[in-house]
Amino acid sequence: MADYRKTDEALARLTPEQYRVTQQSGTERPGTGELLYNKEPGIYVDVVSGEPLFASSDKYESGCGWPSFTKPIEPANVAELTDRTHGMIRTEVRSAHGDSHLGHVFPDGPRDRGGLRYCINSASLRFVHRDDMAAEGYAAYLDQVEEVG
Repeated sequence: MADYRKTDEALARLTPEQYRVTQQSGTERPGTGELLYNKEPGIYVDVVSGEPLFASSDKYESGCGWPSFTKPIEPANVAELTDRTHGMIRTEVRSAHGDSHLGHVFPDGPRDRGGLRYCINSASLRFVHRDDMAAEGYAAYLDQVEEVG
């Protein structure tokens, strides 16, 4: 089992935007995230801890302006907390081991895929292409990623 955690070294490598989003519970502007339109096969991991969060096979275009997923690749790596900020009650999504703010989950996703929409900031994610997953220690998740095509 890999040791996924937040370290001072990992925090030092973050861009100012990544730090603001993951450590200060920020939100990137809609439509600006570098992973929003990524359609390559692979997985999305916490930019701080490296813990696996979402698979490209569960990504879909929701039209909300942020990358959207129907479910986590490893449910134990995603913590859901009540968020009462901005005059709303929402469910915040954080990485379980790195404690990075990822985004929010809403009950308006595709019904045929469970009905959830994990609305996630690109700044909180690092994409690992399917071709690199084994070399980077994510081979156990290859069966959850579509074939390169």
